[in-house]
Amino acid sequence: MSTSALRRVVRRETHSPRTVAMFVAVIVLILALGYVAVEIVLYLAGQPALLLGPGAGLAWLVGLPTAQPAGLVTAGAAVLALVGLVLMVLAVTPGRLSKQVVQWGERAVVVDNGVVAASLAQHVSDETGIARENIVVGVGHRTADVTVRPGADVPLEASDVQRIADAEVESYQLARSLTTRVRIERPKESEVDA
Repeated sequence: MSTSALRRVVRRETHSPRTVAMFVAVIVLILALGYVAVEIVLYLAGQPALLLGPGAGLAWLVGLPTAQPAGLVTAGAAVLALVGLVLMVLAVTPGRLSKQVVQWGERAVVVDNGVVAASLAQHVSDETGIARENIVVGVGHRTADVTVRPGADVPLEASDVQRIADAEVESYQLARSLTTRVRIERPKESEVDA
């Protein structure tokens, strides 16, 4: 497989299409245009409007700045601008799936973030001797958060866990490097006494 083909396949597997967002936006636009068309046809046929006829709607829109308080008009404009901004961001930015790419030379494997998290948690458990259920790992697009909950009397330094986690993540040979953050959560005295 050529390098460009591999890049296309990896991108297709790690990025989500904006199909759902686009589908919703198109359906809303079609419904709005359909409603406007029905109102225009009813107006031309001399029938009463369903909600608001074209003439009354246009008169309301023209009189809106003077008839309503300025704060209401500004708030409405801000909401419409925010909706437009969200739609523009959805249209321009690619969606990312929760996956990582492990690359070996000219080959690549797409791995779910949950697999990376489970593997990292198991390795930290094996290296520190802390039970696996006391280690929680969350993997995002650029970070891996490792939370270790050792017992009250278990000596464990965050720097040691950081070194173990960094070495393990480095061994995965991920195409995009992950920054590891380690947190040690000790039980509170009230939890130890109970």
